[in-house]
Amino acid sequence: MKKVLIYSLLLILGLIGSQLLGTINRDWIKWMSMFCLSFIMIHVGYEFEIDKSNPKQYVWDYVVAGTAATFPWFFCAGYFIWFLSMNDWTEALMLARFSSPTSAGVLFSMLAAAGLSVTWVFRKARILAIFDDLDTILLMIPLKVMMVGMKWQLGVIVIVIILLLWMAWRYLHTWRLPTSWPWVMLYSVLIAATSEVIYLASKIINDVVPVHLEVLLPAFVLGCMLARPYGHDPHIDDSREGHQEGLSEPHEQRIATIVAAIFMVCVGLSMPQIPYETINWIIIAFHVVCVTILSNIGKMFPLFCYRNEATIRERLALSIAMFPRGEVGAGVLVVSMSYGLTGTALTVAVLSLALNLLLTGLFIIIVKKIIGEIPNRLINFH
Repeated sequence: MKKVLIYSLLLILGLIGSQLLGTINRDWIKWMSMFCLSFIMIHVGYEFEIDKSNPKQYVWDYVVAGTAATFPWFFCAGYFIWFLSMNDWTEALMLARFSSPTSAGVLFSMLAAAGLSVTWVFRKARILAIFDDLDTILLMIPLKVMMVGMKWQLGVIVIVIILLLWMAWRYLHTWRLPTSWPWVMLYSVLIAATSEVIYLASKIINDVVPVHLEVLLPAFVLGCMLARPYGHDPHIDDSREGHQEGLSEPHEQRIATIVAAIFMVCVGLSMPQIPYETINWIIIAFHVVCVTILSNIGKMFPLFCYRNEATIRERLALSIAMFPRGEVGAGVLVVSMSYGLTGTALTVAVLSLALNLLLTGLFIIIVKKIIGEIPNRLINFH
């Protein structure tokens, strides 16, 4: 658990740094976050297994992930309307969207560092977290339609997502490209750069609704398509504490650990500036705790699912594993502020996301304790 504690400390340091940066240009933080997330997600996709004989299970997984993203959203939006006096449901829904996405990059790095990669909880959390973030991207589309009207750019995002998912299914582990860390870094740079170029080009066309495709999905899909060397078992060291997703060679693991550590700092640094208003901070603290509890209760739906696959302890651990939030939620808050949203609700949302970020290490420790030091049930990949 040493690495989990280090990652938690780096998240906290990044969070503190985000408030010290003030109005300094943060584009470099965005770039580093995109690069590191791409690197992590390529490795996640590289180790990903798809059971093509049973595609229906992924439909159910998407439904579960959708509820885990939707319930926190509705709970927080309702709280903003009924307890924080927001008058517009569209604005409340836009702001509350911060509570939906689980931070896939943070979650995978933390669970792997805790030695849980071989467990059912990790395997299922990996699917749900990716679908969770995908659902967040898709549900931002109708919200943007309500804010700015129907735009063709929003349809482009849906088409690209469908194409990427088809490619992951069709070309699973068939592309024979180099997989060592320098090459994965190159792929990560290209994915981040392509995403940013598309965003900037579309912003020139229409700065109200630019095409913003998160790097998470294309990086994950590329990892899914990368072929594994003959005789190589990507899961050989999954049960080792401190393990990172990717190749198992020591030098590969060192680089993956460094990238994950940098990513933790960047996630903390990506937090928007907390609005310091003339308000009663005791009342604000109460609202922050309430919103944080509500947003995490909304993530508990998986506890009631998968009864034929896992024990109640595993399902509880899976639900808690979905608690960590991070860079995607921060991005939603930045988008909300770009639409002119301000006030007490925004302050509460930012502080709630920050609190959840501070608790990330604790969530992973709880998951580890629930499952047990030695997992009771290991996944058979062969």
